[in-house]
Amino acid sequence: MYIILGATGHVGSAVAEALLSMGEPVTIITRDAAKSERWRQKGVEVAVANVHDVEALRRIFRKGKRLFLLNPPASPDTDTVAEEKKSLASIMAAVAGSDLEKIVAESTYGAHDGEGVGDLGVLYEMEQKLAETRIPYSVIRGAYYMSNWDWILKTAEEEGRIYSLYPADFKIPMVAPVDLGQFAAQLLTEPIDRTGLYYVEGPEPYAPADVANAFSEALGKPVETVVIPRTEWISYLTNSGFSQKAAEAMAAMTDITLDQKFEVSDSPVRSVTSLREYIAGMILSMS
Repeated sequence: MYIILGATGHVGSAVAEALLSMGEPVTIITRDAAKSERWRQKGVEVAVANVHDVEALRRIFRKGKRLFLLNPPASPDTDTVAEEKKSLASIMAAVAGSDLEKIVAESTYGAHDGEGVGDLGVLYEMEQKLAETRIPYSVIRGAYYMSNWDWILKTAEEEGRIYSLYPADFKIPMVAPVDLGQFAAQLLTEPIDRTGLYYVEGPEPYAPADVANAFSEALGKPVETVVIPRTEWISYLTNSGFSQKAAEAMAAMTDITLDQKFEVSDSPVRSVTSLREYIAGMILSMS
């Protein structure tokens, strides 16, 4: 049995779908029973639990042998780092004594130690704690999620604009969540002793201007990129619903990306979904 944490999100749901397509038994963990019916119809076992309930999580983990671990992202109107550290501590406590034989965990480009680095520090802590479990594990450091642009669809449609903290021509590695999910499913089904650290990117780097062009093509109307100056990042984010602490964390991570202060691979795993394909598919699914 494969246990999936985060199956109601972009990557976790792709992991579950990929495993199902292989004929593998899957259990998803969710805190929202209302989101589980479609999974039950697919033959998935659904376990409803709060990620902060260590004993409940451990009981679910004991039902399977392999776990896909995605630390749930905190709501941006909270202190995201504090909330994500809390959930990570609960998950890792539940892993202890779970009898799991292998874990595949979703991390990110730029994960590293340090204070004031937002989610990058939380995910680095996750990687370190996995090493302490002595359970065979693999880590996927995914590039910037293409789905991070989903929320901008409204302004692209209504204003003909997308808003970006990055310069319009600043190219960064991006990846479609479905490709990350499919790769994670592949790793989960490999022999126990086949482990590693994997960097996964899309077919090429993309800039915000490429995002605007993809929206323009999919919507059939001009879409321009509006760049938010560094001096306005915090106010822009708080006005968009971020808490002060979450805005500061996001600004710090953006700074790290702009200054390219993170480790990359010379030979990343190349996925196949292009930005244009992702944006077009996302708009179609929401229409």
